[in-house]
Amino acid sequence: MTRVLVVGAGPTGLALALQAQASGATVRVIDRRPDAVRPSRAMMTHARTLEVLRPLGVVEALLEYADRSPTVQLHLHGRAVRVKIADLAVPDTAYPHLTLLPQAHVEAVLATALESRGVPVERGVELVGLTSAPRTAVRAQLRGAGETTATCDYLVGCDGADSKVRQAVGIGTTGADYDREIVQADVELEGGLGTDTAHVATTRAGLVFLFPHGDQATWRLMATRAVSGGSAGDTLSPREVRELLEAARLGTRVSRLAWSEVVPMRYRLADRYRDHRVFLAGDAAHVHSPAGGQGMNTGIQDAINLGWKLARAANASDPETLLDSYELERRPVARSTTAWTNLVFWGESGLDPLASLIRTVLLPVGAPLLLPAVLRRRRLLAAGFRILAQLRISYPNSPLSIDDGRPESLPIRVGDRLPDLPVTVADAGTRLQSLTASPGTHLLLLRDAPTPDPVASDGWTRVHRLQDRPGRGLIAVRPDGYVGFRTTESTSLHLHRWLNLTGAH
Repeated sequence: MTRVLVVGAGPTGLALALQAQASGATVRVIDRRPDAVRPSRAMMTHARTLEVLRPLGVVEALLEYADRSPTVQLHLHGRAVRVKIADLAVPDTAYPHLTLLPQAHVEAVLATALESRGVPVERGVELVGLTSAPRTAVRAQLRGAGETTATCDYLVGCDGADSKVRQAVGIGTTGADYDREIVQADVELEGGLGTDTAHVATTRAGLVFLFPHGDQATWRLMATRAVSGGSAGDTLSPREVRELLEAARLGTRVSRLAWSEVVPMRYRLADRYRDHRVFLAGDAAHVHSPAGGQGMNTGIQDAINLGWKLARAANASDPETLLDSYELERRPVARSTTAWTNLVFWGESGLDPLASLIRTVLLPVGAPLLLPAVLRRRRLLAAGFRILAQLRISYPNSPLSIDDGRPESLPIRVGDRLPDLPVTVADAGTRLQSLTASPGTHLLLLRDAPTPDPVASDGWTRVHRLQDRPGRGLIAVRPDGYVGFRTTESTSLHLHRWLNLTGAH
């Protein structure tokens, strides 16, 4: 079995380990931190992230902690607008809602699931060096209770923005530092703010957020400000927190400051995501602003993309093409995400006169007039949600995307995510993402299609006949929920080529 060593037990590393293990690999996860407890930085889990985690059986546990119908009070320089964001007009996903779910809960659920599968996180174990070559295993030097050497087929650096894995293999980054920083604090407040509502306030210096989802107190305060000259991990004084709340005009004051930190902001993109048998994922590969809550979600989706490829490479007809497809698919996603989050972050926190004018004059005047109309335009709102929730990510130019013709009653493009459409299977109604909510490759046959020859002996590939969709074609769905192949004839020779290419045969 393929042996995968995951360095870093944040959301990216845990998701990657779950996906690789579910795909047939033996997995080991190490993390230099001695315990799992740390404050959340991410606060939102997007719809596409929930979709790709669904086959791993963890979504129900995640949603137990989540707020799926958040109410937000916008404080716009003296004006207040209350917005409730419930189910949106997005019928092709099981999760048509914003989901407030702090990172700490995501990590706890994923770590529990991983341990239940016999893969406990080895904490207090640090990577101190590694060697990798094209055709040989990776040797990693570890330090924990003594120094040891571990051998694996593949090693994945999920160890954050200052990744030791990335540095060890000499992969550079491009990007820059922002002239703003994020400050966070867990606080108790006095002044009548209800804990059923999040609050967002505009100030000349940026935005101030209050979420009733703190790790060590009721409220999580997040704000932007000009770079203070400190360093990562610095704490805030009670006076600094008080000044942030006063600038936000929220009519509340701090009764207890439980925890705080200063987070320098930067955007970086790794020059490449792979060095022989060593890969990068999550913040080790890309870092960008927190605008839109994209960081944790992009990292988890990196992990789900890469995990099955590592596990199945030994079965693939061309393992290098399979493994190279990870960077070809995911690096452009990080690049485009960085571009649009830079623009949004400028609007949220830019220090120049134009950004300040937008926040303190134009937004307070325009939002009370325009926001109710926008919320009534459900299609417009749904279009924005699709971008934010990463439902529009697609890989049409991937070497794993093979198009042999569009099945007539299932017009889904190669490279797109599988939408959650209603279908009939075995005389019962279901939905496509329920049908494919188990690890592995799924072949969706139209009603009249001949059943393909046996395609796997290890239970990796599952075949489903859609009785309400006439035709002789099929589509093949990858383990990460993207359509990799389609054809008008299920007997197409290209089907077996694609199965071999993806290690599913």
